[in-house]
Amino acid sequence: MNLTLETDRLLLRPLELTDAADMFAMDSNPSVHKYLWQKPTQTIEETIKIIEKVQEQYLRNSIGRFATVLKDTGEFIGWTGIKFVDDHVENGNTNFYDFGYRLNETFWGKGYATEASFAWLAYGFNQMKIDKMNAYTHHENAASNYILNKIGMTFMEPYPDKEGVTWNWWLMNNPNL
Repeated sequence: MNLTLETDRLLLRPLELTDAADMFAMDSNPSVHKYLWQKPTQTIEETIKIIEKVQEQYLRNSIGRFATVLKDTGEFIGWTGIKFVDDHVENGNTNFYDFGYRLNETFWGKGYATEASFAWLAYGFNQMKIDKMNAYTHHENAASNYILNKIGMTFMEPYPDKEGVTWNWWLMNNPNL
């Protein structure tokens, strides 16, 4: 995938296998998974498989989650990006564009998720011409719910997953259409 986005502080680029150690450090942290099914990654091999799956999404859908790194230091802080959800049903939907992010705990509260979110929404709406973008976040994840509201997404409804955990469904229509 030959796409890179930049913001004032961030470089958004395709995930590479060389990101595995940093991504494993993030995804093995129980705090990072508090609102993500509470199943931290146990081995770096799991992380490698995740990166390979994302790389398959790049080929299949021409988009996916991207490594998010600090421009000043090149440090991997997590992933952000647009995913075309065609591998499962979420809140009764499939074949939709989902915006998401996951940052290592060290980088929470610094505005990086918001900064990357604005860049991805602009790319999705202006370059990809997506008509609507969805997102979903754990009902109790106040920080993520705040960010999604702050970037202009509209809260649509709460919904339960198959385990009965409540999630929030968000939507933003392309303002250019």
